[in-house]
Amino acid sequence: MKHRLYDIFRDRKKAGRKNFAVLIDPDKVNPAKLDELVRLGEDAGVDYFFLGGSLVISNHLDECVKHIKTQTGIPVILFPGSPSQLSRYADGLLYLSLISGRNPELLIGQHVISAPAVRQSGIEIMPTGYMVIDGGAPTTVSYISNAAPIPSDKNEIAMCTAMAGEMLGMKLIYMDAGSGARKPITEAMIEKVASVIEAPLIIGGGITDPEKAYMNCKAGADVIVVGNAIEKDVSLIREISDAIHSTSVEA
Repeated sequence: MKHRLYDIFRDRKKAGRKNFAVLIDPDKVNPAKLDELVRLGEDAGVDYFFLGGSLVISNHLDECVKHIKTQTGIPVILFPGSPSQLSRYADGLLYLSLISGRNPELLIGQHVISAPAVRQSGIEIMPTGYMVIDGGAPTTVSYISNAAPIPSDKNEIAMCTAMAGEMLGMKLIYMDAGSGARKPITEAMIEKVASVIEAPLIIGGGITDPEKAYMNCKAGADVIVVGNAIEKDVSLIREISDAIHSTSVEA
């Protein structure tokens, strides 16, 4: 099984290089919007395009992936909300296990159902410990998962959950306050988690400005994911990308 993308995540973490992923919801884009996002992403030095959402009600995931890949070499990585969100045209898949919740379907159940199709797709699979953190508002991911998020001030719970996920074999840890979060994940929680794991740490949810992205990277995040804020203002791509990359050791 190929591991090219995971090797990039791992090697960049070791080198102290921070990364920026733009999250694209297939339900909210058309070809013209994709063209704009790709152009701005190329100009700003975006590292990854994450594609997916808690609910994808349209049926053009394949078309979105292919459209992006005809225009750029930036990796396209699936961030699925369900096993049906799969495209063999993508470069990789964050194979999410909701380790912050106690819903067995999202810990292993849906993976059992999706495993044959995922294996047959031939894309790179990255086992990812997914942790939902309370962002101060009900989110789609919390509703769909039927699982309570980790309280935003319980740093020790987040720390131990991430440690457990890594020891169970998760290659990446993804902490998410959810789409439309009122409160992003605190730097204190990010710092606690980053201090106890070796896996690359991905942070998303509620990041709306370059300063927050910068502070998250300084606290220990390796990859910053922004979706909603960019949907509202695409000009943020350049500003947030510059802020993230300025924190790299090599910068």
